[in-house]
Amino acid sequence: MNLKICLYEDKTYRNFYPLTLTRPVYLLRPGIEPLYNKVGRHFSDADLCLAVREQMAPLLAEREREMPVNIIKREADQDVLFLNGRIRDYGNLPELIPQCRISTLFTTENGTVALLLKAEEIEAVPAITTPSDYARHVEGKREELPEADTTATLYSYCWDIMADIGARIKEDFSYRMGSAGAPQAVRVADGAYLMNESDIYLGHGVRVNPGAILDASSGPVYIGDNSQIDSLAIVRGPCYIGPNTIVARGVISGSSIGHTCRVGGEVEESIFHEYVNKHHEGFIGHSMVGAWVNFGALTTNSDLKNNYSVIRVTLNGQQVDTGSIKVGSFIGDHTKFGIGTLLTTGINVGTCCNVFGGALISDKEVGSFRWGSSGSFVEHDFDKAMDTNRKVMSRRGATLSPNEVSALQSVFQNAISDDGVIGL
Repeated sequence: MNLKICLYEDKTYRNFYPLTLTRPVYLLRPGIEPLYNKVGRHFSDADLCLAVREQMAPLLAEREREMPVNIIKREADQDVLFLNGRIRDYGNLPELIPQCRISTLFTTENGTVALLLKAEEIEAVPAITTPSDYARHVEGKREELPEADTTATLYSYCWDIMADIGARIKEDFSYRMGSAGAPQAVRVADGAYLMNESDIYLGHGVRVNPGAILDASSGPVYIGDNSQIDSLAIVRGPCYIGPNTIVARGVISGSSIGHTCRVGGEVEESIFHEYVNKHHEGFIGHSMVGAWVNFGALTTNSDLKNNYSVIRVTLNGQQVDTGSIKVGSFIGDHTKFGIGTLLTTGINVGTCCNVFGGALISDKEVGSFRWGSSGSFVEHDFDKAMDTNRKVMSRRGATLSPNEVSALQSVFQNAISDDGVIGL
């Protein structure tokens, strides 16, 4: 089947704040792979492109240089499949698509999963155009499109993704092992202990120091290239440690840790994106953490109420029942926590915050660009925040690009637009 796939965002991207303030939902990572990387497993011959909010397109194009962003180039006989970027499980969708002889909308209980547009029915759409042009083409014909139920499912909130960490790591581990080559220059010191070694993968240049424990008895452990597991560190599966990451003394369990992180203390069933620094003692559990976040020593979050009741999260000013008794923190990119900071259960902290004072942050939602502590938050100066970002990034050999500054400025000005969002 000759198929062009466009992975898109719908308006529920705001349900995944603060993580989607600075990235599309399909860049979130429930396991080893981000969501968009899994398309090829189910549609192996498809040609993939990405649709995103227009104001975020330059930053996404900068980060994903090999992927077309907000542009669809199709061949004359090519069908186009719009696939919702928050897809959780593909179900029977890959089997249904080739069976369709006419354009079809695929739905599930919490939204539209996909829209297949057959080549002969989109001849009026230019061969090179934007995803929004396709959306406009469909808009007047929406009621005429036949709908088909699918067993595919969608994520609705960040805590749905967190609940999938273990299952997705196991799935991704199995997929990767099917093509994994023999790693080179792996150093496992005498005195390191690997439990259930057949479910442990150590990438190129990985170093495991004396006294470290890798425990895959409850699920696989995947250690990315050039990472280091220090003495007295325990990594308990299912767990993913991204490339160039250092695991210091402590216990990391049931978690997905991105590349170039520094993690120690205790991290449980959490997702860290890239360049997170949590090198010291303190507990972070059942949390989703953006890039370039720094946790000062002893920073700790609560992920369970004393009365074991279901946790409500305040999201965009509205309380949402998570349906879970275990929910920790949701933290946006470039946010910093001073030493001894305590985070209340189910807290939502925005982008580019500077939180300090060594006290309990009792707010359920802290907006982006806030400076201070509970009861005394003020607006963080934009230029000073960018200056801090540049200093922090330079320590990891990275730079703050003009495109990222522009994206962060939109957050600071509360000027995020839905332009480019696809509503099907």
